[in-house]
Amino acid sequence: MTIMSRIASDMQLMLRRPPRQQYAALCFRKRKKQPAPEVLLLTSRDTGRWVIPKGWPMPGKKSHIVAEREAYEEAGVRGKVEREPIGYYSYQKGMNGGLKINCRVQVHALEVKQMLKDFPEKGTRRLEWVNCEEAASRVQEPELKVLFHIFARRFANVESRPEGEESTEY
Repeated sequence: MTIMSRIASDMQLMLRRPPRQQYAALCFRKRKKQPAPEVLLLTSRDTGRWVIPKGWPMPGKKSHIVAEREAYEEAGVRGKVEREPIGYYSYQKGMNGGLKINCRVQVHALEVKQMLKDFPEKGTRRLEWVNCEEAASRVQEPELKVLFHIFARRFANVESRPEGEESTEY
């Protein structure tokens, strides 16, 4: 096998691998005078693009706990995380050396109850609270944009229901 055919074969194998799994937190807060929630965006450390806190699986930890931990480490927030995911998105993660790998991110909603002054990645990222529409316009991943719109509708549905009526739809 020539070196070029070997490289081509290796590339085909890399492209066929299933995506790597990550877990993320869509951090939000409710304001008393605003029906729509605000969501927390932060910049990635390497490219400075707008993202949500996410990370790799941790041995022995459930997905929602990993999402909660990433929110603390990357953004310094604590709160109530939902066990069930609100959705998924895909992206290509740039690795050292220029290789890109496909990642599938499972997203859990986390209602922020506390913002800490000190946390592991403080000073390495910018943090901003924005509405869901603004968040969708800032992030690059199309499926994450859709998740922000779906998340906003979840709260719009709550506000438009008669008092005392519950819905299971997001």
